[in-house]
This record gives sequence, C-alpha cells and structure tokens, in this order.
Amino acid sequence: MLTVGGMIEEISSFANLLAAARQARRGKSARPDVARFHVDLEPNLLSLRDDLRSGVYQPGKHRVFAIRDPKPRLISAAPYRDRVAHHAICRVIEPVLDRGLIYDCYANRIGKGTHRALDRCTRFARQYAYVLKCDVAQYFPSMDRAILKGRLRRSIRCRATLALLDRIVDDAAPSRTEPAYFPGDDLFGPYERPRGTPIGNLASQLFGNIFLSGFDHWVTELLRAPAYIRFVDDFLVFSDDRRWLADALAQIREEMARLRLELHPRKCQVQPVRCGVAFLGWQVFPDHRRIRRATGVRFQRRLTELATLYGQGAITLEQVRAPLASWLGHLRYGDTYGLRAALLGKAAFVRGGGGNG
Repeated sequence: MLTVGGMIEEISSFANLLAAARQARRGKSARPDVARFHVDLEPNLLSLRDDLRSGVYQPGKHRVFAIRDPKPRLISAAPYRDRVAHHAICRVIEPVLDRGLIYDCYANRIGKGTHRALDRCTRFARQYAYVLKCDVAQYFPSMDRAILKGRLRRSIRCRATLALLDRIVDDAAPSRTEPAYFPGDDLFGPYERPRGTPIGNLASQLFGNIFLSGFDHWVTELLRAPAYIRFVDDFLVFSDDRRWLADALAQIREEMARLRLELHPRKCQVQPVRCGVAFLGWQVFPDHRRIRRATGVRFQRRLTELATLYGQGAITLEQVRAPLASWLGHLRYGDTYGLRAALLGKAAFVRGGGGNG
C-alpha cells in the first residue's frame, strides 16, 4: 500500500484550516461555541496552526451524553476547536486511507453512503439465494487502540501526523464495556490494552472504516466470499451455498478474535434472501424494500418533536423543512407511500399549536 509522508504541513496550512472551519460550521452557525470561534476566526486558526505544527496540540474535554437511536449509545462531542482540527486532518488523510478500502465498504465515503449500500444489497439479493448477516458487538467501544494505530501506520509515515493521530486515539475516555478475553491472553491482558474510540467524532468515523479494512480484504480475497458489503460494523456475505455461509461464520469469528472483536451473539445468522435482509433500517427483498418499524417510529418521534418546537416558536419553518426533506427523501427510497401519507397527515405545523393535531 502507498504510504505518504510530510502531511502535517498540508493539514496545518491556513487554507486547509479555513476550509475545515467552514465544513465544521455547516448547520451549526447559531451555536454559541461556533459563533465565538468564528468571531475571531483568523487568530483562532493561526493558534491552531501553530499548535499542530509545533506538536503541542492537545484535544480538549469531550461532552458526553446518551441517546437512544434506537438502542442506547454514549456520544462524545468534541469541543468546536477540535472539530475543526478533525476536519482539517480528515481532509488530508482520508483520500490516502481510502485507497486501501475495498469497493463495497460504504460508510462515510465520497460516492458511497446508505442508498448506494442499499442498491448493492438489492443487487446481491437478486443474484444469490442466501445471506449471512453479521453485526460487531460494541464496535467503537471495543476497538483496540494498538491495532488501530498499526492500521494507520500501514498508510501514513509522516511522524508528526502519526503522533497527532495517536493523541486523538488516546484522548478518548476509557471504554465502559467489560473487556473480553481472546486466545493468548493472560489474566490481566485485556485490562492492559486500551480500547475504544468516541462515537460522534469525525475522526472516529474514519477510524471505523480503517480498523476493519484488513478484514474486508480477508473476506473478499482469502475467504473468497461471492459477494460482501460492509457499512461500519454491519456486514453481509451472500452465497448460493447455505452450508458454505455457516462454515464462513465460524471462520469470521476466528478472524474477528484476532482483531479483539466479537460478533453480536443474537444478530449473526444465515437466512434466505427471500425472507428479507435487515440492513441499515430497511428490510431488503429481491424486488422491493420496506422500512423497518424502528426506523418509522424514529421518524414519527422526530416529526412530533419538530411540530412541537415550531408550535412553541422555538424554530422557524425553514428549520423544519431541511430535516423533513432529508427524512422524506430517505423514505422515498423504498415502498413507503402509505407510511409517508399517514405520518404527514397526523402532523400539524401551526404556531401556538404545540404539536400534533
């Protein structure tokens, strides 16, 4: 794989930092921390540039909060200055790291994304009779930092950039998940290996792709899977041979153990594609797609929340339109006309109305 050195100058250039600040600000201009940073944008960017180039940059304290989407997750929000730094870093290193990813890795990549992954899933569901669906248990909290750093060093040789990435990786709060034991571990081994990268950071999204990039190549080149798709920690393996997929699952568990990861005990199974493939919030059939109930419930809750906020005067109609258009665009990607009509028919966006009506 091609390695690239001398990246830190490009990462810390004023032009790159300015572009990064504009990216980080999108959709967040009204937030106080964002406004404060941009009021004195030039001195703040120059200070960040100097810290990055001198090697004294240190990430700030994350704001940690819980969400349910649909399952409980701990989200770590970095300070805005750090988010600008993450954008600046990813603008430079992402194209380099992306070269080592397989075609069918779809999360957080230019020209890929959810809809492309669903299209690919539909295509494979029409070609093959069976699918093995897998989900990595506690992927981001379980990510072994030493292994992640090793993956980054396969593509990047700029020492200053690697030191910067190491600080970002090591800055994460210790994982709250119970460590697992893997072959070769002694009694204290799992407790001596730092784990976890924050959910919610831009850099973590990139790390999520890179950490399993070697596994992707193993599945496609050594396991020789007929068809394979990965979206972060969810992946699908297709074949016409059900027994081959069952055998493949055992080998995949062993390969995951080498990465100090475990598959979800209840979410890995072989099934006929005619029963529908649960993937990215949809049930994908060879000839159609249905939205999964949990996805529809989330949309209904969000719609109610927007109607309530608009009724209270907390948001403008323009602030309603953007998320609503995004959701409706996503729902149109399947057979959801009846669902869209039913949900929109219940929502009333009226000032002073306070929500549904």
